[in-house]
Amino acid sequence: MRLVRTLSSAALAIVAALALVVPAEAAAANYVALGDSYSSGTGTGSYYSDSGGCKRSQYSYPALWAASHAPASFKFVACSGAKTGDVLANQVGALSTSTSLVSISIGGNDAGFTDVISTCTFGSDSTCVNRVNQAKAYATGTLPGLLDNVYTQIRTRAPSATVVVLGYPRLYKVPGSCSVGLSDTKRAAINSAADTLHQVISAQAGAKSFVYRDLRTAFTGHEICSSDWWLNSLSWPVEESYHPNRNGQRLGYLPQLTAVTG
Repeated sequence: MRLVRTLSSAALAIVAALALVVPAEAAAANYVALGDSYSSGTGTGSYYSDSGGCKRSQYSYPALWAASHAPASFKFVACSGAKTGDVLANQVGALSTSTSLVSISIGGNDAGFTDVISTCTFGSDSTCVNRVNQAKAYATGTLPGLLDNVYTQIRTRAPSATVVVLGYPRLYKVPGSCSVGLSDTKRAAINSAADTLHQVISAQAGAKSFVYRDLRTAFTGHEICSSDWWLNSLSWPVEESYHPNRNGQRLGYLPQLTAVTG
């Protein structure tokens, strides 16, 4: 932008200060937030009235990023419970050639996240481990193709966008110092599923030259049964369970997106 030559030095200083507060790239961004409950903000306890079952929250990392960066446009279509097929059917339509920033977390529900947690909560150690192993086999055998379909559509519809793929944290500190009804054997098995998702999602994101952010590292020391939980354990309503709380979104996920965008 060309400044009028008669601007005073004081006015120039103000313009420069504002540029530091809101980077030009962020202010000009056309941002679309895709994904599942970890992106919609399920688990934070407060949701937009018009988001329905999608449970989109003002405390989610996409909403927090938009509030602090004032992008040119913000489309928030992430939805609780979404699988890769839901992203293709209901979310990628928000993208366009003018989209410049996309964030997404997806794949956990395809791999059976809810059923794994349910089985491990109510079943034996061996039943839990077997169910986790089934989920991991699905993640390594079927999920790569599903992710490729989603990522291909994102790149096709938003050819110039920076695409940030966010992974999933490990849920538990093992060994843990609290009693949440699950043995360390079950906790370790569930954590191993997060490791498998990391391997699969990061590989597929890398194949498309998308930016991948590893949330396992960000949440280290903040798992369930640590000294500072950024995740809900079994909660009410039950769909709030095993999702990032407000600190998990603000201190865990948001910095990962900000690290890419400035």
